[in-house]
Amino acid sequence: MFRKVLVANRGEIAVRILRTLREMGILSVAVYSDADRRALHVRLADEAVGIGPARASESYLRADRILDAARATGAEAICPGYGFLSENTEFAGACRDAGIVFVGPPASAIAAMGSKPASRALMDAAKVPIVPGGRAGSLAEALVEAERIGYPVMLKAAFGGGGKGMRLCHARAELERAFDRASSEAAAAFGDGTVYLERAIVRPRHVEVQLLGDQHGHVVHLHERDCSVQRRHQKIVEETPCPAPAATPELMAEMGAVAVQAARAVGYYSAGTVEFLMDEAGRFYFLEMNTRLQVEHPITEWVTGLDLVAEMLRVAAGERLAFRQEDVVARGASIECRIYAEDPAAGFLPSPGVVRALRVPSGPFVRDDGGYDEGAEVSGHYDPLVSKLSVWGPTRAAALGRMLRALGEYRLSGVRNNLAFLERLLSHPEFAAGRYHTGFIADHKDALLGERALPDGDAEAVAIAVALAAARATTPEPAVTAGGRELSAWVQGHRARLGR
Repeated sequence: MFRKVLVANRGEIAVRILRTLREMGILSVAVYSDADRRALHVRLADEAVGIGPARASESYLRADRILDAARATGAEAICPGYGFLSENTEFAGACRDAGIVFVGPPASAIAAMGSKPASRALMDAAKVPIVPGGRAGSLAEALVEAERIGYPVMLKAAFGGGGKGMRLCHARAELERAFDRASSEAAAAFGDGTVYLERAIVRPRHVEVQLLGDQHGHVVHLHERDCSVQRRHQKIVEETPCPAPAATPELMAEMGAVAVQAARAVGYYSAGTVEFLMDEAGRFYFLEMNTRLQVEHPITEWVTGLDLVAEMLRVAAGERLAFRQEDVVARGASIECRIYAEDPAAGFLPSPGVVRALRVPSGPFVRDDGGYDEGAEVSGHYDPLVSKLSVWGPTRAAALGRMLRALGEYRLSGVRNNLAFLERLLSHPEFAAGRYHTGFIADHKDALLGERALPDGDAEAVAIAVALAAARATTPEPAVTAGGRELSAWVQGHRARLGR
């Protein structure tokens, strides 16, 4: 196993990876931009290295600076999490060339699945069902292909995901207006503005299958997740298993087998996810493969008992999977809600600012994967995800009740947030019945977008947070070595106790 691993990310996913590294006894290195100098992930790591200005293109997307940081600290492997360089073929190849292990799939698999149009062709050849689609190298080509496919169509980024660069177009005029915006958004998010078209499936479910493979040819699926509840084409609520009446055990088993078939077609190993769209008749189509860890992986960990980050590290170190497909049993049900600093009433616009008060829920079978603490700033330079709240229950009804309880305990002030919105969403009778699709929020926006209200006791929490912030203002800055590496608070505290 590795002695030291660099985490090439920030926020909650960096914190989540750092925790597994500490549990496994592996030394950790964080990287940070100027905006994240005092971020939680920097303070939790054993070492931290500054890599540039706040803008992601000048820091977290700078492969050269991250590799320099790995070499300078003696990190043997780089774990990229999701986003940024996690699905960058050139970065995975550069790690290999530098003799540093990339904790993820081979560069060849990233390349095969990284281009959405190319991966669709590959899956079609592998007999995996795909949604009809076409090229959109220019607006003129997009207009011709849209007429051939038939409206409505979905304009999508060819080299990314997460809803970035995605536009639904019902007619030619909408496509003409959306093309440049989608391309620009894709270029800003992924460094490549290429887009393509798919036929839009009306009222689909978005169901994905978690995969795990080793470097010895073994691939298993870890069951499905339903990610249909979305805003701005980005998931905000996920659950497993996919609830009835949309799914049956037989249909989900078939989907899992097809996902494994897709992974084997590209020689895949590490954690990955095959995403499908499922229509109202229960037919499913390949959407894309995410060649990385997914945001919503905690709910799979809840029902399987596996630590996916630990499994990725073991696979990257050359170990074999310690289980077979028949050993992977999903028990109970799990739900995740993404807690965002955003304003649902204003079209879910991000709400950057300073977290004045934060109290996360706890109790039996409740987990919060967060990247901020009180006094931290949610920067406008990055995704406004504050944390991922997930719960487990023996049944879906039990998990739903537990999530509503947990949301009621969550306190977050200083930034607008979606906590009240999520409570209304999960309380909606159609969601409780499992009758939802990717347009659920749009269909029920009047019921879901209520008046904004501060929770009871919030003023007191803000006053306490202000007092704590004033106390912290007298705390000295952390020591930084001449090489630009910052010792973690844990290491500094330990040395202080020893009188060093």
